[in-house]
Amino acid sequence: MAKPWNTIATHPSGEGLLELRVRDGRDYLIMVDGRVLMNSHANRSELALGEFACEGLERVKAPRVLVGGLGMGYTLRAVLDKLPADASVTVAELNPVIVRWCEEYIGHLSADAVRDPRVNLYIGDVADAIMAGAKEPYDAIVVDLYIGPDAGHDPQDDPLYGRGAILNTKKALKRNGRFAVWGEYLDPGFLKRLRGCGFDVETSRPGRGGLRHVVYLATLKKRSGGKV
Repeated sequence: MAKPWNTIATHPSGEGLLELRVRDGRDYLIMVDGRVLMNSHANRSELALGEFACEGLERVKAPRVLVGGLGMGYTLRAVLDKLPADASVTVAELNPVIVRWCEEYIGHLSADAVRDPRVNLYIGDVADAIMAGAKEPYDAIVVDLYIGPDAGHDPQDDPLYGRGAILNTKKALKRNGRFAVWGEYLDPGFLKRLRGCGFDVETSRPGRGGLRHVVYLATLKKRSGGKV
């Protein structure tokens, strides 16, 4: 018989009550308004997202990476594991309580990624951090939010996945820079917008069996298509 979930921390938010739950001292959930946002045992796509985005950056001098969304820290850990000691990683997280939970309750899940000396925390909207990146572009921008691109987003004006937002991201990337995005399902419209804005795009659905989320990897360097 499965053991019960216990709530160990809560915080009110504009979308409903945020909850951190644990089961058997090792399984964790982050929920909002009764919906599961993150599950500590469903992280393969998050790990792949960070790995694909930063592949090869270990050979770049002082690379700069922006990560949108902290979550349980899995994507950030994958990013850090690919980067050299002189890298700089900005993490944009809208809700400071998520940072606190990663520090106080679930840091062990990501080997305390949030405390890595290469990490700079930005409490705010990742769209604003991307806009600011036009002044000092990034080698990679990684967006890992619990709502990924889908047909319900405005194709022109959505602040993260619309055409205008993609063009802002393009300005915030160095030449040959990468834009990596997590999605629950494949969105053909988002793929079309990325390509229409000058990105070469590859997609992957990491793992086998079960619900396989999507990783989009877009690069400003034109190359042959295919899977990651």
